[in-house]
Amino acid sequence: MHLTYLGHSCFLVETGNARILIDPFLTGNPAAAIKAEGVSCDAILVSHGHEDHIGDALSIAKRNDAVIVANYELAEYFTAKGARTHGMNPGGAHVFPFGKVKLTLAHHSSSVEAGLNAVYLGTPCGILLQAGGKTLYHAGDTALFLDMQLIGRANLDAALLPIGDNYTMGPEDALVALDFLKPRLAVPMHYNTWPLIAQDGAAFARKASESGHTVFPLKPGEKMEI
Repeated sequence: MHLTYLGHSCFLVETGNARILIDPFLTGNPAAAIKAEGVSCDAILVSHGHEDHIGDALSIAKRNDAVIVANYELAEYFTAKGARTHGMNPGGAHVFPFGKVKLTLAHHSSSVEAGLNAVYLGTPCGILLQAGGKTLYHAGDTALFLDMQLIGRANLDAALLPIGDNYTMGPEDALVALDFLKPRLAVPMHYNTWPLIAQDGAAFARKASESGHTVFPLKPGEKMEI
């Protein structure tokens, strides 16, 4: 399995037979490593409905005839806009041609068009992906929660964790999350896109190593093998 960080919380996962995109927010993302028009994929996994996670999901899905996998309400939202979708909910799993997806809890919110006419789009989720013989956990946007210990029972090869604070857990809570999840390696996300969520990824990696965890603070565009 190869993992490419595209910026913010967006990753491209490549296995021997599929390209899987997670939380595509590229257009309007000052930290994006690529334009949405340059992305090809077979499936798109979406953690929740905020624009900085679904921004390019519809256009990329339609251009690639890629299925969007998300919570039920969010999947129905994309279905109404003409996308091919598969709706799920936390605790549920499904085996797709590209691998197995299970949605987990995440403590956050989920809506589009925030303001007086906000459209609420179901439960925010984390994503467990089993593909290419590896198990990857994308936490989505979340606070620290004790049940991460249960997610860690999945024998994680990698965990993608938000560290930006204000909207999600910050570095201190993410260190505790690593203790709960016990992944073989971790990659921080959802930070440094804007000043409000500025964090030092390298400092987080150093603190994590003191607790026996391996963290790779990838720069947008960087790729690694899991």
